[in-house]
Amino acid sequence: MVAQSIPNANSRSSDVFNYARRSLMPGFDLCTRRRVKLQRHWQTGPRRFLDAGSGNGWFSYLAYCSGATVTAISAVGGEIEKAKHFYNHWMGIPDERLSFRELNFYQVESLGFKFDEIICYEALEHVRDDVRVAMSFHRLLNPGGVLHLCCPNADHPRWQAEVLDHDERGGHVRAGYTDESYRNLLEPLGFEITAVEGVGGPLLSKAELALSKVRNRFGDLLSVPFALSLLPTVWLDGTTAACPFSLYVKAKKIG
Repeated sequence: MVAQSIPNANSRSSDVFNYARRSLMPGFDLCTRRRVKLQRHWQTGPRRFLDAGSGNGWFSYLAYCSGATVTAISAVGGEIEKAKHFYNHWMGIPDERLSFRELNFYQVESLGFKFDEIICYEALEHVRDDVRVAMSFHRLLNPGGVLHLCCPNADHPRWQAEVLDHDERGGHVRAGYTDESYRNLLEPLGFEITAVEGVGGPLLSKAELALSKVRNRFGDLLSVPFALSLLPTVWLDGTTAACPFSLYVKAKKIG
């Protein structure tokens, strides 16, 4: 008689956890869910794609689903290990198509190859030498390649009131960016900004603040019903709020 392999309890428990995680992706943060709508600015089809500051890897996964070969980097080793386990091991996506690497932004050029697109969402505000990083992005892009940046809007009261982390220990080193400061950063390096979009109007910003208070008090699990009730604010969020929570720009490498 041939012995059959029977999944153990730990394996079944891990599957349940991963299925639950998959159903809740990209997570509880409403503004992260709103940034999913920025996909319409991306290219589609075969291309090489860099996700700089990949977090839980959801945007890397969306790029993979759109046809790209994706490299995702994060300076947080725990994020990289979790992403590898979830996307490469559990979901079975080959590392050749979706690769997670532990690197900080100052090391990004050590990757050694060029990209057609780079996204950097809610990350550049954590880096003091943003000019150096933007120059690295420019060098890593193929001619005509596109950089997608989304950072806090420096004019928003929430970010103006924040205590800054000048020692670059993980917090915001600046309040964020404006349309003007994005241009001052990118245009001298050889980028042309082709699109600007606000992310997080008043309704979404208030919903995000309310959800964060509930999560801090009751934890993520008990906050699920409240989070689900707020999801419509994500899809109702427009692109032209007077003072959005975050500001997205699409910048093309020229020359």
